[in-house]
Amino acid sequence: MPFSLAGHIAIVTGNSTGLGKAIGLALGKAGAKVPVNFANNEARARRALEEYKSAGIATCLVQSDVTTEEGVARLFAETEKNLGKVDILVPNATCEQPLKPIEDYDWAFYQRMLDFFIKSPFLLARKGLPHMKQKRWGRIINITSEVFQRSVAPFSAYVAAKGGQVGWSRSMSRELAPFGITVNMVAPGWVPVERHEKDPQEMKDAYKVLIPAGRWGTPQDVADAVLYLASPEASFVTGQTLCVNGGMTPW
Repeated sequence: MPFSLAGHIAIVTGNSTGLGKAIGLALGKAGAKVPVNFANNEARARRALEEYKSAGIATCLVQSDVTTEEGVARLFAETEKNLGKVDILVPNATCEQPLKPIEDYDWAFYQRMLDFFIKSPFLLARKGLPHMKQKRWGRIINITSEVFQRSVAPFSAYVAAKGGQVGWSRSMSRELAPFGITVNMVAPGWVPVERHEKDPQEMKDAYKVLIPAGRWGTPQDVADAVLYLASPEASFVTGQTLCVNGGMTPW
């Protein structure tokens, strides 16, 4: 069966909602075992857990803050105890991303962006790599964003952190290629999910008219891209960014 992940264990951080949930479900339906990871909203996470189980996915529930060493250690320990050793990592967890002029940010907010998009992928990789190197097979797929290619403004904190994540991923792809481990990126456009419900309609309308494909992207569009990069069929693809945005960045 093409794109099968049978026998693999995948951590997708922040996968109780939004893009993360779609990604986790896609990998699980392809055969991977996938824990449901959440930081705060336990009720929502338990609803997601039932959705994973209903889809026939082997899973467990783990509460952890993946921007901390303790949280990452807990996530791996619970996953290994219940499902097995991890060989697919999808750092996806995020926080709020307000657009502000630079004068309205403070360093604490910049640091929060760096914690989610550079520190967390680093901590996750450092924890997962010993097993991947021993197995000589692994996948790290960072969820970046079109904002880096498009130089979106006023959005400096988020764009800077995503740029750092891209640089980290490219360097890691070269470092890990000799071990059979690929490191790639999926860069979605604006895909409205639950956390965008209160965004102004005029803002959404203004973005949609720019999409060459003429439609909104969906969480499933993003999940399918991640599934490809996680699969054995993508074993010779590393260090790449796959933009999932309907043609917004044709370069």
